[in-house]
This record gives sequence, structure tokens and C-alpha cells, in this order.
Amino acid sequence: MAEHSKPILLIGAGLAGSLLAVLLAKQGFEVIVAERRGDPRAKGYVGGRSINLALSVRGITALSAAGIAEQVLADALPMPGRIMHPETLTDATGQGTVFQPYSQNPADAILSVSRGGLNVALLDAAEQTPGVELHFDHRCTHVDLDNASATFDTPEGEVELQGRVIIGADCAFSAVRHAMQMTDRFDYSQHYLEAGYKELHIPAAADLPDLPAGVAERFHGYAMDPKGLHIWAGRGGGASMMIALPNPDKSFTCTLFWPYAGTHGFDAVEPLSDKALRAFFDEHYPDTRWLMPTLVEDFRANPTSSLVTVRCRPWRRGKSLILGDAAHAIVPFFGQGMNAAFEDCRILAEMIEEAGGDIEAVMDPFWRARVDHANAIADMAIANFVEMREKVADEAFLYHKRVEQAVHAELGDEMPERATPLYNLVSFTNVPYAEALFRGKELDTTIARIAALVPPERADSMDEASWRELVADHARRVLGGQPA
Repeated sequence: MAEHSKPILLIGAGLAGSLLAVLLAKQGFEVIVAERRGDPRAKGYVGGRSINLALSVRGITALSAAGIAEQVLADALPMPGRIMHPETLTDATGQGTVFQPYSQNPADAILSVSRGGLNVALLDAAEQTPGVELHFDHRCTHVDLDNASATFDTPEGEVELQGRVIIGADCAFSAVRHAMQMTDRFDYSQHYLEAGYKELHIPAAADLPDLPAGVAERFHGYAMDPKGLHIWAGRGGGASMMIALPNPDKSFTCTLFWPYAGTHGFDAVEPLSDKALRAFFDEHYPDTRWLMPTLVEDFRANPTSSLVTVRCRPWRRGKSLILGDAAHAIVPFFGQGMNAAFEDCRILAEMIEEAGGDIEAVMDPFWRARVDHANAIADMAIANFVEMREKVADEAFLYHKRVEQAVHAELGDEMPERATPLYNLVSFTNVPYAEALFRGKELDTTIARIAALVPPERADSMDEASWRELVADHARRVLGGQPA
């Protein structure tokens, strides 16, 4: 294990900061972690704006490197696909929902995890790793990028901490990045979606006395099927949707994604009376009348929060570096914000280890290797918002996806470089994001050609096995560069 003379000053003890502290301490570094919030393990995690997290292969790989994947996965709930709620669904039995698998491989699933629970688990792991020193209630007020020192406002007064280097993992509104923005030739942009989000809640079936008979037994104590990410899409003329992710306590965390303006937007709905608010949901999300007994209270109590994409470069100034949301905050619609941040942590730790502990030597190569991939997943997350909100109920889109999954199932092993869909590459592999985007676009073009050669009306006249064989034959020719 390497010996290092000065500690690393890590600002931010959220998900990425806590994980990185573990990875660096395992290499022999002393790590000082300073966090502006109080210790959530003592004060309790503040809900209402969390958005449950979707953990996938990239995040699991990083957690495995830190030795804590098994602990985290014990409470994770697999979601192998989307469960669509049609706007015409008028009961809560689940009979009218439509399941859309993410992959033809039944083992492929994203995992629902609690942001608060995961943060607590990572903080516990950091605290139990020799070499890590945690400081809470430390709000960063000044950063000396060149000298790796920072000033903090604490309950005991102003404190200055010194490190060998500073690493900022302090969220989308990073104090370390703000200091970088004050320097010459630092490129920075932020883009807000026209939509915001608000968290709601569906309790366990046992707490829903009006739930239709048999639902609790069918879903093992849940009010809905826990084996999927639930989506109420296409509301408000396609501009609004709601999602729900399962929790281990048999509840669901729901998130509204609505525009601020418009008749189905927060600006119009928030002023409604309690009775009118309930009626609004009964009209547009009819099956929720059995599922959300605290809808009005949750809607009033939980904040409406914005959705921002942050891009910047360089991520390094002097002896300071940023990563995760501080360097590339993205919207949550590909479920990759946490996974991308965890991948940052893993790759940085690997590069430091390969450099024999010379962290300064890898700071520039690290960000240069990561920035294009960060921009790629930012683009994909925004594109997936449109897909989830508007396309998942479109017949042409669904047929395109059906062809795509058939091609992957039939040719994925034979031609993995060319027949693996974008979603699979992003969620179920560690293929770099920019490469995944390039390969996904190429396959998308191929799928469009095949769908034109084997249109839906032809599929309707064939049995499934014959249709898949025909699709695979055309795909093999197209992907192999032959006439279809």
C-alpha cells in the first residue's frame, strides 16, 4: 500500500464523494472529506426531492471496486423493464398495464435503490475505512485552486483545511467549480429543462384499505408490480409524465415530471384547491385514486425542483479537480447520473493506482478522457426524456423497439459490436458512453431499414418464430454489408 505525505481534501460527502473516499483510502491516502450538510445518519435523510436512483452495471462495477457492492445490492430491487399505465386505465388491479422489457436477456435489469439509504451506506463504509476523516456542517466559502486549500463556515466558526490536492464532488452547484469559473478560459454552460419535478408517494398495500381485492396478494404486499419502472406517460398532450420506483418497504417513490407552464404544468396545478387537485389526478392518472391517499399532503409539502444539465471544461485547475455532478450534472431520464459519477470515481482511482499514487500526474489525463463521455450521456439523458414522455405509447416506436430486441436476441452473441442496442450498452455494460452513443446510432439506422423491409402489417400475418427468423436474416445481411 502506498504512503502519501499529505491528505487529499475531498469536498462533498454525497454519493460520489463518499465512494471516492473509500477508493482512495484503500490505496493508502489520507482523505479529509468536508460536507456542507449535517450528518444524515444523525439528522435523518431529508426526503421530498430525492428521485429514487437506478443503479446499473457502471455503478455496480465501482461499488465492487470499493468492496461494498454486495451490501448495497442486498436491498436493491431489480426492474427488468417499463410498466406503462394507459391514460384510460380506471382501476388499480394492474390488469391494464403494459410491460416493455429493457432487454431480451432476462438477467438484464436496472436496480431501484434509495438515495438516502445508499448515501448512509457509503458514509458508513467511508467512516470504517482507515485513513478517512469526515467533517459535516462545513460549508465551503473559498477555494484556493493552486494551493489546494479551502475555507469553510462551520458552527464553531471559520476553518481552513489544506490538502495535497482538492477534489470537488460537491454536486451540480459546486463551490469548487464556482472557483474554477472565475478563472480565465474556463468553459461553462447550464441548461434547464422546461420541466421540473416533484416527489410523491404510494404506500405499501397494507396501508391502502380501498385497494381492489387480490392486488396485495398478487404483488406480494406491494400495491403495484415491483418488477418494473412504472410510467404514466403522455399526459398533458405528451408534455407531462409520472414515474414510480419500488422500495424495500413495499412502497413506491413517485416523481412527477411536468412543465412549469401550461394547463398540465406546475404553475397551473399548484394553485388549485385540494378538491380540484384530487380531481385533476383522478382525471389524468385515474388508477392513482386507490394508490395515493396522501396525494394532496405530499403535493403541498414536497418542493418543486428544477432539472439542469451542466457542462464545463477543463475539470482541473491548479491542484484542484472536479468530477461527478460538479463537472457534468445531467437530467435523470437515462438513470445514469449516479452511475456516471461512480464511473468517474472508479476510473480516477484506477489511473492513480497505475501512476503509483501520483495523483497530480493523472488529473489532466483523467478529465480529458472523461469529458466527451460525460457530454454524450448528457445528450442521451435529454433524448430519453422525450422518448419516455412521448414515444413509449407510439405504435411505430414500439415496433421499432420490437425489431431492435429481436435483432439483439438473434445476433447479439454473433455480432455484439453491431447488434447491441444503445440502452443495453449504456445500462448493462461498461462500454464508454461516447462509443455507446455512436454504436447505438448506427444500429438505430439499421433497425429502421429492417423495419421498412418487414413492416408491422407483414409481422401481423406471420407467427412470431417466422417473423424473428425473417428479421434476423435481413439484419445479418445489413450488418454484414450485404444487400438485404
